[in-house]
This record gives sequence, structure tokens and C-alpha cells, in this order.
Amino acid sequence: MITRRDMLASGAALAAMGTMPAFGEETAPSLHALAKAKGMRFGSCAAWGPPGADRGSFANPAYAALLERDCGILVPENEFKWQAVRPDAKTFRVEPFADLLDYAEAKGMAMRGHTLLWHKTQYFPKWLNDFDFGASPRTSAETLLTTHIRTLCRLYGTRLTSFDVVNETIDEKTGEQRASSLSRAFGGADAMVDHAFRAARAYAPHVQLVYNDYMSWEPGNERHRTGVLKLLEGMKRRGVPCDALGVQSHIAPSGEGSVAQMVARQEKPWRDFLDAVTGMGYGLVVTEFDVNDRALSGDPAHRDRIIADYAAAYLETLFAYPQLRDVLVWGMCDRYSWLNGFTPRADGSLQRATPYDASFRAKPLRQVFADTIAARS
Repeated sequence: MITRRDMLASGAALAAMGTMPAFGEETAPSLHALAKAKGMRFGSCAAWGPPGADRGSFANPAYAALLERDCGILVPENEFKWQAVRPDAKTFRVEPFADLLDYAEAKGMAMRGHTLLWHKTQYFPKWLNDFDFGASPRTSAETLLTTHIRTLCRLYGTRLTSFDVVNETIDEKTGEQRASSLSRAFGGADAMVDHAFRAARAYAPHVQLVYNDYMSWEPGNERHRTGVLKLLEGMKRRGVPCDALGVQSHIAPSGEGSVAQMVARQEKPWRDFLDAVTGMGYGLVVTEFDVNDRALSGDPAHRDRIIADYAAAYLETLFAYPQLRDVLVWGMCDRYSWLNGFTPRADGSLQRATPYDASFRAKPLRQVFADTIAARS
């Protein structure tokens, strides 16, 4: 395993050789500084990688420069998920995440844990989908999930500020909770979710506990939002220790009309949803913000303007809620956005999804974040 010290040494060497990119707006205040002045934190996901690898890793000096300039909090892109840390039922593989956490602490950044349970079977490790829970499935399931949460919380619970305890348990098509080998062993998804949050509170009592999902404000998400509200209402009624809703914020301008017309269709239902969430006493965290531009045509400058206007309206709505304190983007640079592989553009160009372009230059979206944070009352 390559250590953090190796990575930092390699990064310094590459920087000295002149490989560090120039950003735009070098003298502008950092997003972290602007957020800190408002009692908030701005941050991003980051990945593990070997020193100098061309990826969105803290060991890539070009990407690390963006993180260190603008971020006060990080979240692992994949390194804390079951697929990464649990190669089998008895083994924990934590070194990549530990390296990422060491880096964040060395740079004075906080860290979120994402995620203790991603309840989507296509993202379960194969051994979990095939797991034999035996003659007493509920007991076996409780032991398995408790062991996972206890182990990670004892290792890192005092070093993290927030956990996405459960991620994406609501099926967006039905509004109901998904079923899996684990939820069936528990006798139902409610019991599984409740157990996960209660175990997280027991073993990380001072960490913010979050339910995280991708219900969005665009038309077509109504059933998904209704399902999330039902989940949150049920947890509140049962006394489950969940502190906040993670609003992933993978937004996408689409449909007919101008940005203003899109926003006019979407804003009230979205405010109604956020009002319902905060009215139950939950906080809000923007956990994975980016803008999918697959449906937009035109040159990059044209797409950037639409993205900026759309993002400004969305962020203005969320920033009106004092319950929002942490805002994280799902990547700082278009070069490494997951959207390029997940929903590629038909014209083959990179998505303009993040605050910086593929050459590490600031885009209008970065300015939107700066302006929205600065305007926070």
C-alpha cells in the first residue's frame, strides 16, 4: 500500500516540476473562506489514487490544489463504501480511506463518512447479495450490520464529523423502500434502517447522522420525494436518531422553456418538500452537488451560462434554509466527473458539471457558489 507520506512527497515533486495547473481567479477568496465566514463549510468528494495518477485524487497535485484552495470538508468518493472496505464478510480493507483521511487532517479539512449502508443491491458486494443468514436470519443480519458499523465507527468515529448512515433506500419508481438480502433477513427495510442508525449513534455518539438520497426538484421526482418524507416521518415517529437529510443535488436542466420557466415549474414543490423535512426537525446537507448537462446543446460557454443560472436558482432556494450548513460538490473538476461515464454526452464532449473545467480553470459555476455563499444571511 502506498502511504500518505509517499503521496505527499510525490505531489510536491510533481508540483516542483511545473505540473501544477494555473487556475482562473487566483486572487478571489476561497469558497472555504467564504463559507467559514457564514458558519458553513464548502467541500468536495475526493478519491484515492497512486501518486500523480490522472484522476480526482488527493495524490494528483493538480486536483489536490483545487481541494486545498476551496475546501474545508471532504468526503470519499468510493473508498468508504461496502464494495471498497468489505471484500468479504470477515475482512475490512480500510487503507485507501485511511490515507484519504490522513490527507484531510494534514490539510486542516474535516471529513464525512459515505456510506455505512448503501441499500441498492447492484452496489452490494456479491458476497452480501449471496449471504446465507442461516436459521436465525434476523439475529445474523443484526450481527453483520452491527459489526460493520461498530468497526468503522470505532476506527474513525472520533475523526469524522458526519456519516451518511443509510444511502438511497427509497426506490424512485415506487416510493417504497428497496428489498435486499439484508432487509429480508431483518424482516423488513424499516427494521434494517432503524438498526443502522441506532448502531451508528451507539458507536459514534457525537457524529451527525444523515439519511442520504437523490430525490431532486425536477418534475418526475414526486414519488421519490414522497417516499423520502414517509421514511423520515416513520423514523421520527419511532425515535430513530437521524439528524439530517442529505440532499445529493445531482440536478439537470431539462424540459421546455428557459431556465426561469423551468424553475417556475419546480420551485414550489421543492420548497414544500424542504419545508416538510425541516418542519420535522431535520437538518439539511448538500452532499453531492453537480449539474448534468447531457440535454443541453451549444458550445461550452453557452452551456456554462445555462448551468450557472440553473444552479443559482437551485442553490438560492436551499440556502434560504438556516438548517443547511455543509455544501459539498461531487467533484471539483470536469475532467474527473463521474457523469462522463455514467451519462455521457452524445457529442462526446465532457460534461460541464463542476466548478472547474478540464484544464482546472474556474467556470461561472464556481462564481455562483461564491456569490450564493456570500449572500447567505
